[in-house]
Amino acid sequence: MKTLNPVLVLIVMFFVARYSKTEGKIAKTITLDSLGACQGISKQSGHYFLYGDREVGIMREYKLQKDSLIYEHKEYKFTIKGKNVIKHPTGIAYHKGLPTFVGNSVKQNAAGTLWKAEINCINWSVFLKSRKLDSNLIKTIEDDACIQGTRPEYVNYKGNWYVATADYGNKANEVRLYNPEALSKANKTSEKGVLFKKFTCSPWVQNLHYIADKGILVLIQNQIEGRKWRFTFIDLEKSLTKGQEVVLNVIDADKQDELEGFTFTDKANKGIAVSSSRKNNISFIDFAFGSY
Repeated sequence: MKTLNPVLVLIVMFFVARYSKTEGKIAKTITLDSLGACQGISKQSGHYFLYGDREVGIMREYKLQKDSLIYEHKEYKFTIKGKNVIKHPTGIAYHKGLPTFVGNSVKQNAAGTLWKAEINCINWSVFLKSRKLDSNLIKTIEDDACIQGTRPEYVNYKGNWYVATADYGNKANEVRLYNPEALSKANKTSEKGVLFKKFTCSPWVQNLHYIADKGILVLIQNQIEGRKWRFTFIDLEKSLTKGQEVVLNVIDADKQDELEGFTFTDKANKGIAVSSSRKNNISFIDFAFGSY
């Protein structure tokens, strides 16, 4: 019998471990009311902020207890003097010590076929105290560099933090990285110095979630327009180098409604996904990670 080359065995073991598939299973689904059509979830310092478009753009604060989200009786409205300013919030980019940005999609016609994307820079700490945008909206930036929609999320690339965003449509989709300081002062994202890098990606991206300790960006997607859940795990650095997404794994969940947002909890193998449905709009997901 031939003796296997130990070096070859190690190489095979490395590639099997590196490209082991991540698996995800929905463990529990619940309903949270008063969110309108929920558009996303943001975990900040142990608190969970769920946001949606009700009669106005709103956000509510929750704490996680075992496998339930408990309402903290704090509701925030994206309004100024009662006027709806961020009607359709599409992402929250929060990182301590850096500007906070909230995405918004603005309908341009009655049919809902034309939209304008905006990124709003907000005085976040004061907004959390006053619970309204009055005097807390620093800047509204038109995201004219986008192709369709904006969904901001902070990511780290080679030691620096950038605001990533992505398109929703099915043609020429991109993930773009913006310089946060330049973005906070700009009127449009097409201005010089705002866009840092970009790469092409697959369609129907509803939101982004960054796993900092792994350098992995999760594309929170639909499999088809407005329906069926998909999570695409990509290597951020390799994608930026190549100019197109480098996929580590794709998880398709057996859900037929519109996936809108996702975050991992403090436990690395547990996440929370939200949909725009009025009922059964919150799902707790257990993950089994291979090595990347």
